[in-house]
Amino acid sequence: MNKKKLDKKLTVITGAAGFIGSCLVRYLNDLGFFDLLLVDDLKVGKWKNLVGKAFYDIISKEDLFEYLKTKKDDIESIIHLGACSDTTCMDENYLLENNYRYTKRLAEFALNNDKRFIYASSAATYGDGKLGFLDNHDQLEELRPINMYGYSKHLFDLWAKRENVLDKIVGLKYFNVFGPNEYHKGKMASMILKMHKKVFDESKIFLFKSNDLNNFKDGEQVRDFIYVKDAVKMTALFLQDKYKNFAGIFNIGSGKANTWNLLASSLFKSLKKKINIQYIDMPQELLHQYQNYTCADMTKFKKMVQNNFEITNIEDSVFDYVQNYLIEDKRW
Repeated sequence: MNKKKLDKKLTVITGAAGFIGSCLVRYLNDLGFFDLLLVDDLKVGKWKNLVGKAFYDIISKEDLFEYLKTKKDDIESIIHLGACSDTTCMDENYLLENNYRYTKRLAEFALNNDKRFIYASSAATYGDGKLGFLDNHDQLEELRPINMYGYSKHLFDLWAKRENVLDKIVGLKYFNVFGPNEYHKGKMASMILKMHKKVFDESKIFLFKSNDLNNFKDGEQVRDFIYVKDAVKMTALFLQDKYKNFAGIFNIGSGKANTWNLLASSLFKSLKKKINIQYIDMPQELLHQYQNYTCADMTKFKKMVQNNFEITNIEDSVFDYVQNYLIEDKRW
């Protein structure tokens, strides 16, 4: 249901029908915010993510800059979540245009017109993790992404630093986000979505064998998994007056390194099934760009919120996702 009356200035959300975007709309609606201009296309069933949500209007990304040109006085802030998030995408030109140049144009509009600008970076910018996962601006030039997606995100971070605007905008490095509203993501969906039906029907899960047995046993590769409900709450904080003076790049993660085995076990438990994990060879295209370890350093975020933010643990997150959304094919 659309809410067309413009009571306050608008918050623009790009990628608003996508996974994180639609969950952010839900969360903001629950807080009483409806003056939202959504930007997205509604293909591959993404329109379902917006059913039951309230917003001012929705437009395509192709029409956004023309809208901003004539309605800039109506805009208060921009949350730019729209991007190609396929880490296996090999179309360099598309990634550069969609993830880098479009973001640059939008940031320039926000900066030139004094609008709050919050954008999605990615943990993929950290590459293989050998330099750690610290959201430190001084380290940006040293990072070496291991896929084109990560590089396209990294390029904008570098641009923002080079232009000396990191003290005026907010970049959010999302780690492994999972949860409701990711049905459209196909091969980029979380393992929970991909495997819950197999567990339900066949009582088994397949995980990749380790490609580095000296350091990680099969299934003991680790990720910083964060539930989407936590991720959007963290994102929305940057809209609050209390935090509007904070800028720069921030990690959005749990700050915990959990194994794939624990994630899989949590899925079995949420369905009340006996744990049955089998290991398969990693696809060739992933062998040399697979991250065996990710864990967000959350020091900067915790300092901002003065440790006043609680992350949902992995077992409770998976249980909520499975029991309240996946089993009944519901969205948040």
